[in-house]
Amino acid sequence: MSVRLGLLGAGRIGKVHAGAIASIPQAKLVAVADAFPEAAAAVASTLGAEVRSIDDIMNAKDIDAVLITTPTDMHADMIEQAARAGKAIFCEKPVDLSVARVRQCLATVVKEKAKLMVGFNRRFDPNFMEVRRQIDTGAIGKVEMVTITSRDPGPPPYDYITRSGGMFRDMTIHDFDMARFLLTEEPDTVMATASVLVDKKIGELGDFDSASIILTTKSGQQCIISNSRRATYGYDQRIEVLGSTGMASAENMRATTVEVANAGGYAREPLLNFFMTRYTDAYRNEISAFIAALTSGIAMTPSGEDGLKALVLAEAAYKSVAEGRAVKVSEV
Repeated sequence: MSVRLGLLGAGRIGKVHAGAIASIPQAKLVAVADAFPEAAAAVASTLGAEVRSIDDIMNAKDIDAVLITTPTDMHADMIEQAARAGKAIFCEKPVDLSVARVRQCLATVVKEKAKLMVGFNRRFDPNFMEVRRQIDTGAIGKVEMVTITSRDPGPPPYDYITRSGGMFRDMTIHDFDMARFLLTEEPDTVMATASVLVDKKIGELGDFDSASIILTTKSGQQCIISNSRRATYGYDQRIEVLGSTGMASAENMRATTVEVANAGGYAREPLLNFFMTRYTDAYRNEISAFIAALTSGIAMTPSGEDGLKALVLAEAAYKSVAEGRAVKVSEV
């Protein structure tokens, strides 16, 4: 079975997903839509697809599923439109910046019996997947503490800061999902602190650029998240899981593993410096998983509920910072 796809959004991440589709024999990109027709045409031409409007893609009988890679404020409406049109749906995170709107959207997905996968690509990173596999095999015993380090090389443009939804909903939301992926229980309490240490303009725009978060489950499992919008040495992406009988970790990625030693000391390649190069395999693997779920009938994961739960943790983090206390997830 070949899955016929429509791509909604031909920007940076849309191009990444189009490339992934091209590498999957069971997938075919039929049409591309974008607010800028020339962008849609550029992507479509590389894969022999057509340029169509969003409505035409939604209503097309020759399209089975849509990939939503448009700006965040369009996600929920498009998910609902696709669900009502009988299309399977892959949507980049987040579904929306409002918990209430996400719940409303997911209710429509359930009502229409639609299939929805949310794009938390880091679950599909081969290194992080292997850490999860080691947890599942019992290699490190019972999970006790998870440490996630996630630091960007530098802050995004100011106009992005104003529309991103804030650090916790935009950047840390990946780490909230990764925490849920690695912990064996749901987080129950969120304690967060956030500062402006990188660029005071970010603070003037109402956001943070540095944050530390502790998630705790009912049994006491902990996840510690370290975020910064500045890491001068590269894109810092590490995880460590401490268990009752051992530890599993995934280190940063470099272009090669070559190390040179001489009288001046030891030298290695710098860290990969961009999320699209660091997570190339993850993006390809997640689209492959989406196609596999459609062709096999297995449940899609991460699901819409996974997207909602990560956003709820983000809201709890904001509440924790604002009120200077630990916040129960049930309060959100």
